[in-house]
Amino acid sequence: MEAIAKLKKVPISPRKVRLVADMIRKKNIVYALNLLDQTSKKGAQYLSKLIKSAIANWHYKHDTAALEKDDMYIEAVKVDPGSVLKRVNPAAQGRANRIRKRTSHITITVNVNSYQKK
Repeated sequence: MEAIAKLKKVPISPRKVRLVADMIRKKNIVYALNLLDQTSKKGAQYLSKLIKSAIANWHYKHDTAALEKDDMYIEAVKVDPGSVLKRVNPAAQGRANRIRKRTSHITITVNVNSYQKK
C-alpha cells in the first residue's frame, strides 16, 4: 500500500536536494513536514510540496480518507540528476568558461506503517 510522487526538471542541483532528502528519509510524514518547514534550504520547498502530493496520491489510490498522516511514513526519497543547461561565460584573453545549470528529478514513496492503530 504505497504511493509515489515524482517531480522532474527541478531547477536545483541534485547535490543540494540530497542534503535535505537525507534528513527526511524513513521518517514520519508529520515529523518530516515540520522539519522541512523549519529548514531554510531551497530544496525543502520542493520536497514539502512533493510529500503533500504523495499523500494526496495515496488517498486517491486507496479511497481511505479515514487514515491520518500519523500512520504514514516516507519509505524512499530518490534524487537523480536531470538535464544540464550549458551556458558560456566570457573569460580573459578571448576564452570561454562553461557554466552548467543542473536540474534534478525527485521521487518520493509514501507508505503506511505495518502496524495499524486499533
